[in-house]
Amino acid sequence: MRSLSITRVLLAGLIVVAAASFLPLWATGYILGLLTLAYYFGVFAMAWDLLFGFAGEVNFGPTFLVGTGAYTAGILDNLYQPPIWLCLAAGAFAAVIGGVVLALPALRLRGPYFGLTTLVAVLILQNFVVVDAHLTGGEIGLTVPDVISISDGTNYEIALWFMAVSGAVLFSLSRSPVGLILQASGQDAVQAGALGFNVTKHKLTAFIISAFFSGLAGALMVFYLGSASVGTFIDITVSAQIIIAAVVGGRRTILGSVLGAIFLIAMSEALRPLGDLSNFVVFTIALIVVLLFPGGFFGLLTRGREDA
Repeated sequence: MRSLSITRVLLAGLIVVAAASFLPLWATGYILGLLTLAYYFGVFAMAWDLLFGFAGEVNFGPTFLVGTGAYTAGILDNLYQPPIWLCLAAGAFAAVIGGVVLALPALRLRGPYFGLTTLVAVLILQNFVVVDAHLTGGEIGLTVPDVISISDGTNYEIALWFMAVSGAVLFSLSRSPVGLILQASGQDAVQAGALGFNVTKHKLTAFIISAFFSGLAGALMVFYLGSASVGTFIDITVSAQIIIAAVVGGRRTILGSVLGAIFLIAMSEALRPLGDLSNFVVFTIALIVVLLFPGGFFGLLTRGREDA
């Protein structure tokens, strides 16, 4: 991975995305729908990988940021029907504000306490959605009156290029001086601080960036699905899927998270006939992949190129 320059990786990614953009010419709406969801989950996982893979902060509640952005956009559209771009901006902004409010006290904690704080935040948001049903739709879910497009191809292209831009920004950031400082802070915060780096400031920056992309992706996904529900955006199982996608795809690679997300969505759909057993099988397969290939799918691909 280290032998591959940022330019080469981004160029290869651009070629793959450009090729994938022709998929609507022959793929069915069913396949495009699965990939659209996978691309949004890929953004969730990439944003999580920036915070954990580089900053070293174990965020057990990525859906707090995703859910905040999704429900803010959905509620705003449901109540006032402003332009969709305004709802998307509001969702991203709300996720950033929520991320800052959560991060400021949480970053003072170390070890499992930070992760526990993020997990509790998800439970609080989940209970708020259920209790304040007249605003959020409660357990039934919130239906939004507007969608970005009814075309499978258009929705696919939006998700694809949003994922591509998000991946390029997050990957470049992870390889920048800021990313190196985050990595040093995650490995040894005391030593990084002794070298003169403001550890808290850089980790807060990572949290804000992660919140922005998570919230915006959540808001976009609301206008793709046409609804928001706890089971889709906030549930602990969704958090686990996001984390597994990042780890299976390749921790500390950013771009590998997309491979992990596609793998999870495809496997979950293929095993749907198993019912409730499908999650167990998918998580078991993911565990085997992590144990056998610690570098994830992206590590396998880059190792193959280096060996060649």
